[in-house]
Amino acid sequence: MPENPFVYGEVVPAAAFVGRATELDRLTTDLASGQKVFLISPRRYGKSSLVHQACGALRRRRIQTLEFTVSSFSSYVGFLEGYARALVRLSTSAPPTSSWLAQLFPSVRPEVRAGRSERSGGVELGFPAIRTARDAARLADEVFALPARVAAVLGRRLVVALDEFQALTGFDGGSVEEALRAAVQQQRQVGYVFAGSEPRLMEQMIGPRRPFYKAGPVMRLQKIPADVFAAFIDARFRASGMTPRHGLGAAVVDLAGNLPYDVQRLAHETWDDVFSARRRRVDLDDLHATLHRLLAEHDTLFEAVWQRQTLSQRSVLRAVVVEHGASLLSAETRDRHRLGGASTVQAALAALQREDLIARQDNGRYVAVDSLMREWVARKTY
Repeated sequence: MPENPFVYGEVVPAAAFVGRATELDRLTTDLASGQKVFLISPRRYGKSSLVHQACGALRRRRIQTLEFTVSSFSSYVGFLEGYARALVRLSTSAPPTSSWLAQLFPSVRPEVRAGRSERSGGVELGFPAIRTARDAARLADEVFALPARVAAVLGRRLVVALDEFQALTGFDGGSVEEALRAAVQQQRQVGYVFAGSEPRLMEQMIGPRRPFYKAGPVMRLQKIPADVFAAFIDARFRASGMTPRHGLGAAVVDLAGNLPYDVQRLAHETWDDVFSARRRRVDLDDLHATLHRLLAEHDTLFEAVWQRQTLSQRSVLRAVVVEHGASLLSAETRDRHRLGGASTVQAALAALQREDLIARQDNGRYVAVDSLMREWVARKTY
């Protein structure tokens, strides 16, 4: 049975990675030289996949890497413990001894216990004595200094990728940012990529009067060129033994709003449907049949999301879809969609952004974050 060539919902492998050659080269070069890079990207743009490919390229250059997701943790101490465990596992393949840990943690005493999962590598590291905010601050100083110590133990450069970096602001206010910035700016043998998928929060974190202001280069991820993405979709269909009709790739990219996650999802599901029908040719009818199936499967979910919105938010969301996110504050648009005053529209736009239903692009237009939700709103609401 041939394997579906399209991947979504996870970090994509190298074969499914497309259209980021310039960004990949720049990110890899900066990290290899010990830069502290801020990668800002809307959701579904392939940020995590880009970071993963960069880490793979760095490992081929004998640079050790660690990919770590900040938002996986529900507390500051939990984050510090998890980060410390991941770094310790990099520094030794054997269970850490007391003397080894004393070398890595000069002023705090970790507790080592048997691991309860495969990911733990057989051991878990904890700090049960940490009970107060002062204790946590002391632990943070040790943990944030750990990458430099690990690099010294390994005898080679280290690159740390902190994904969903904006989640750091929820732990302990500005003190976390200050502690981390103070540590990383001393670590010339360690490159960092601070990657975040909430552009508004990330821009605030690197703004004036914040600890990470001018701490390193900033990369703002843009959409993949539509023609490049379309050619990739067609080529992947052909490589799997299916013949796409002329223009299929472009239609997939257009329907999916040129969002990497959504493009891969629509192509993946279309491939599945055609393969299940035991056919080798893929045309636009197949694409639209798959789209209708996906909309039907998501109908209950989208209806629940729609019902949660206020009436003004529903009206503005529909206007974003119908007007392609342009001129939403103009009197003509507000009258046509019965949106009310400009301040009401602005409040609804802000609420929809907080709900992660829409995003503001660099050109000032608003777009629906999920292309399926966009299609549902266009077809099912009035």
